Amino acid sequence: MLETDKLFAGSIPENYDRYMVPLIFEPFAADLARRGASFSPKAVLEVAAGTGVVTRALAPELSPHASYVVTDLNQPMLDYAASRQARDSRIQWRQADAMALPFEDAAFDLVCCQFGAMFFPNRPSAYREARRVLKPGGHFLFNVWDRIEENVFADDVTNALARMFPNDPPRFLARTPHGYHDTALIRGDLEAAGFSGVAIETRAEQSRAPSPRIPAVAYCQGTVLRTEIEGRDPGKLDAATDYAASAIAARHGGGAVAAKIQAHVIVAVA
Repeated sequence: MLETDKLFAGSIPENYDRYMVPLIFEPFAADLARRGASFSPKAVLEVAAGTGVVTRALAPELSPHASYVVTDLNQPMLDYAASRQARDSRIQWRQADAMALPFEDAAFDLVCCQFGAMFFPNRPSAYREARRVLKPGGHFLFNVWDRIEENVFADDVTNALARMFPNDPPRFLARTPHGYHDTALIRGDLEAAGFSGVAIETRAEQSRAPSPRIPAVAYCQGTVLRTEIEGRDPGKLDAATDYAASAIAARHGGGAVAAKIQAHVIVAVA
């Protein structure tokens, strides 16, 4: 992962929430919220919350007396998440680095994270932090994307941009969001951090959009892929988006489109 892969700023948070969330994140957020609520936690920490899709799904499922601390490394993403959340006195918003959580030991019953672990510079260290702030027997619940070939629109966009920029293909999607898919590695990292009872489930969903342009805009302008495209040619963002949309249309048709998305869902016990 490159340092720039963590920079969700400018218009990216708004485009991310407008396009990426309904395209690929909402089905997995509902799944994570269902699993998290099943543990009946009284104190919840969410790390790498992004624009708050899990927060919006999980908060209504928690006890009226629960506390819910929602964090992200990127303040612009956290600000956007807070602006989208209904007023809720149980929720505290706080900028925080998953690598150095500013919380006491054994403070939470549940730590959850949706599609954030791929961005951690040192995953065992981040997992040790999650375990540190969990009460004994508490649960660490998170998900990560499977390899890019199992996530069709992301693969389509990556391949299209490789044709457009053959000398320096933008590889953000394959490198980072889809770069941590080895379940044996994930299990090993968690066990190295002291977790036990690690359970990993691979789950497929459908990504749907009313037109091929929506996934193209989502990936090219709602993720750090935008930074990579503009780094190669500042004037080609729109052209790259159009080219990706054409590639998706060529494969999936010009109307409403649907394709497979797949992720690993992990539960570990502190």
